[in-house]
Amino acid sequence: MDTAGGPPLVGVVMGSDSDLKLMRPAVDALAEFGVPWEALVASAHRSPDRAGLYAGSARERGLRVIICGAGWAAHLAGVMAASTILPVIGVPLATSPLGGMDALLATAQMPSGVPVATMSLNGARNAAILAVQILALTDPGLAGKLVELKAAMTEKIGERSAELAAKLKTEVR
Repeated sequence: MDTAGGPPLVGVVMGSDSDLKLMRPAVDALAEFGVPWEALVASAHRSPDRAGLYAGSARERGLRVIICGAGWAAHLAGVMAASTILPVIGVPLATSPLGGMDALLATAQMPSGVPVATMSLNGARNAAILAVQILALTDPGLAGKLVELKAAMTEKIGERSAELAAKLKTEVR
């Protein structure tokens, strides 16, 4: 748990501790932005009560967004979304023999009234950035950090474009 900036605002929930390798980019990105987070292992199938209780109490405990990462036929984000009014961001993990397509479909195909913002396969970093964007709606400091991130990405693309142009000039004669 990273609470250097105060009580956790984002919950990062994984279906298994083995998912940490793929979910680490989310907690790393939250830390880069200075957003306090907490992590939990809860399974929609092996511990549905734990998952539901966590989501059901998240708002009272001060969380503002929940990020859920799970593989196989991942219903974790849906269980969380059914148990809270907070925004839930699902990260389907490519851990199954189906290459994550089962997790992607299970995360994306939610019934009306139970929305889950679904990231790409293994899209934990984007999940954290979306969580920061949600928090930035009421936090000008985070909004400024997002503006800086976008500017840095634009600058990096400009640098890569110049490098590519220079490389092509030396290779093409």
